[in-house]
Amino acid sequence: MGTEQRECVPGRPVGRRRARWREWTPLTLLAGAVLVGAVLWAAGRRGTADVVWAASTLVALVPAVWAVLRQLWRRRFGVDVIAVLALAGALLVGEYLAGAVIAVMVATGRALEAYAQGRATRDLRALLERAPRRARRRTPDGGIEVIGLDRVAVGDQLLVGPGDVVPVDGVLTAPATLDESVVTGESQLVGRAAGEQVPSGVVNAGAAVGLRATRDAAGSTYAGIVRLAREATAHRAPTVRLADRYAAAFVPFTLALAAVAGVWSGEFVRAVAVLVVATPCPLLLATPIAIVSGLSRVARRGVLVRDGGSLELLGRARTLLLDKTGTLTAGRPWAAETVVAPGGDRDEVLRLAASVEQLSPHVLAVALVRQARQRGLVLATPTEVTEEPGRGVSGRVDGRLVRVGQLGGDLPDWAELARDRAELAGWSTVWVSGDQGPLGAILLADPVRPDARRTVRRLREAGLSRLLLLTGDRPRTAEQVARLVGVDEVLARCSPQEKVDRVRRESRRAVTVMVGDGVNDAPALAAAHVGVAMGATGATASADVADAVITVDRLDRLADAVEIARHARRIAVQSAAVGMGLAVLAMLVAAAGRLPPVAGAFLQEGIDVLVILNALRALRGGLRRRDVPPTTRALLDRYAGQHAGVRDVLARVRDTADLVATRPTAEGCLPALRDTHRRLTDEVLPHADAEERQLYPALAGPLGGDEATATMSREHVEIHGLVDRIGGHLARADGRLHPDQVPDLLASLYGLDAVLRLHLAGEEEDYLSLDPAPPTPGS
Repeated sequence: MGTEQRECVPGRPVGRRRARWREWTPLTLLAGAVLVGAVLWAAGRRGTADVVWAASTLVALVPAVWAVLRQLWRRRFGVDVIAVLALAGALLVGEYLAGAVIAVMVATGRALEAYAQGRATRDLRALLERAPRRARRRTPDGGIEVIGLDRVAVGDQLLVGPGDVVPVDGVLTAPATLDESVVTGESQLVGRAAGEQVPSGVVNAGAAVGLRATRDAAGSTYAGIVRLAREATAHRAPTVRLADRYAAAFVPFTLALAAVAGVWSGEFVRAVAVLVVATPCPLLLATPIAIVSGLSRVARRGVLVRDGGSLELLGRARTLLLDKTGTLTAGRPWAAETVVAPGGDRDEVLRLAASVEQLSPHVLAVALVRQARQRGLVLATPTEVTEEPGRGVSGRVDGRLVRVGQLGGDLPDWAELARDRAELAGWSTVWVSGDQGPLGAILLADPVRPDARRTVRRLREAGLSRLLLLTGDRPRTAEQVARLVGVDEVLARCSPQEKVDRVRRESRRAVTVMVGDGVNDAPALAAAHVGVAMGATGATASADVADAVITVDRLDRLADAVEIARHARRIAVQSAAVGMGLAVLAMLVAAAGRLPPVAGAFLQEGIDVLVILNALRALRGGLRRRDVPPTTRALLDRYAGQHAGVRDVLARVRDTADLVATRPTAEGCLPALRDTHRRLTDEVLPHADAEERQLYPALAGPLGGDEATATMSREHVEIHGLVDRIGGHLARADGRLHPDQVPDLLASLYGLDAVLRLHLAGEEEDYLSLDPAPPTPGS
């Protein structure tokens, strides 16, 4: 009761120990005083025992009165007033043991609530620390001077070095490669031409570039983001404790009953007895215990919730707003497909590109190098590496000139098809070229998390009835992601201000949760009832203003947190209702003069034990998901690792289909078809058969029965059938494909491409996204 919220400073264990000491020492001392008094009473020293108990009551009364006065000053009225009246009444009528027992209950409630609220208070530190403070300005004599950000004026010519944060909004004087994720939330690097506007807060990911300031620091984009986060935090209504909501009806009833009992009987002790029995320990004890249990459980699932009030709100939420990049998607580019020139080798193109990009810190370069190494490609050490801002990187690999980046001029037919495919899919294109022209194109995507669709379904089942996607990305890409995961509404090309406005609008309708991962999401997270940050990606600014942080890179832990929060809140409400109902019955008996204060205090303790035991049920249950046994997790890991090889064969299927469609009589067409069929029979079909024998039976338990894998088993049958049809056409071909074979062969190849893509996506969404790492026991 009356607990102050304290700031926990990261990296300061001494401060945390002091906070814990302040929370639990009064409870320990009061409980010890009650026991000491009991020993004195049993030893016949009743006067001394009364002094000890009276002192304990007074020790609890003084801070309780101060807390109530503070609440009244803030125009808040809670259950604490009953405890104050009970403590004061016990002193006035000389029921010192009853007062001491109430003091212990009050101290326990204060300690539990302080523990629940003091978990991880964060502020805008990361946003402010990241804000640029200086700028490099060109002087009239051609030199460079470093000045404070407040001295930058509109029209100043600035220099932004490699890796620097753009200090103010401005216009580029030369092409640049920028990381704009801080403002847009999108992870892919962007090439900007000379004359284009760029916002402050973005990072120069290329060579040094000139910038003409078009706004001063106060009016620039990044300053606006910081200001929005501050305003949103300042205008948030304080979280109302669950106990205080019940107090609106319980406190007036208690005071009225105590007054009637005292006046009607003429015995003030009856009024005190009513207050003693009414001391709202089911609210002060059971409710915090259930909420703390929920906080502990979600922490073991990898979600740190700021305080008990935030967990309560999470359990009442009805609307969910999701950022796309880093939340529904991985937030890291991935080479979805490699398209090569006719006769080229896909692995060789990727190897050449990754070899050149080894020395680049760009996020796209890191993605290419990582993927090449995952595929076991041996990278060469490049020489003569140069980087041209806005164009890409070039160098020599094994004596061969290789360029990676943008491609100008006319494109060959295969390259135009690759570019069109990337645009339709919402992917980025990185061209790999040599002396003779383009060698291939690497199509980069920010893939949707495999667990995203399953998580959205679980969130709906948990009671979130309205789900919205907010993103700064293009409408086509945003709508594709929305359809895939199943949200209700999409808002594309959202600025930070528009995100905040939408969050506030939704918050007026229902309790709202906002999930994001970037600095640009921080204002929206602060504006929501509950802001949830994807903290595993290192987005410290969004984590600092959030009410909850997902510390593991898994979206399904959000569904875990919502289900646990609803379960904990339901048990807290149940415990409070049962405890209050029993207390009301005891109050009526006390009002009739049948229950003296001391007996009432111990009866209330019995009620407390009952509701506390019920509240402890929040430590278990509530999760709809089923944990996967270790042996099944090992199978999931094994088959997930094989999917990369299956996808490589899938790419060959698509290339072969395109070859049959465009050049069925070409000399290399039939050998390519035979090689693709061989890989299908040697790699894909054994993988499918092994899944049928081992993986699918093992998933029957976690998924609730064999029927859960029936659809995937039927797709395996279809895959076998299509591979057999391709084999039949190969058996008919006598050194060449006959014209009458081409239509059905194309149907088989393109059909197999579609079925395999759907099958892999389904497995990754429904099976391989199941928990690969066991939670802490007892969670």
